[in-house]
Amino acid sequence: MAIKRRINDTDGRSALREWVNSLQAEASLPRPVLATAVRFTLEELASRAEGNSVEVRVPPFGVTQCIPGPRHIRGTPPNVVEMPADLWLRLATGKLVWAQALQSGQLHASGLRADLSAHLPLIEYP
Repeated sequence: MAIKRRINDTDGRSALREWVNSLQAEASLPRPVLATAVRFTLEELASRAEGNSVEVRVPPFGVTQCIPGPRHIRGTPPNVVEMPADLWLRLATGKLVWAQALQSGQLHASGLRADLSAHLPLIEYP
């Protein structure tokens, strides 16, 4: 079953491009644009790796469930990945690989299915 997208492809890719440009220019990004980029990439992950066994959290902007496997229904999920927005977008765009993110200390992954490396990057930018 396909996920219901809330952010259309054009708006999501535009926000992601703005984020990439802000990285290159070392400029700040308006919070709504950052939120759109994060939510768009979380939706992209959920659509490519449909499932409910892993919860990916990027506070305060979004959360999604993905990866096939046992469905989680109550309490804290056994497989959780949590990180800040900038780190998530770097992973989603291929600017950082999973192993580097783990070493940064900003990525928290728990559970047997919490390794997203096989599903990243989602959209590559040079």
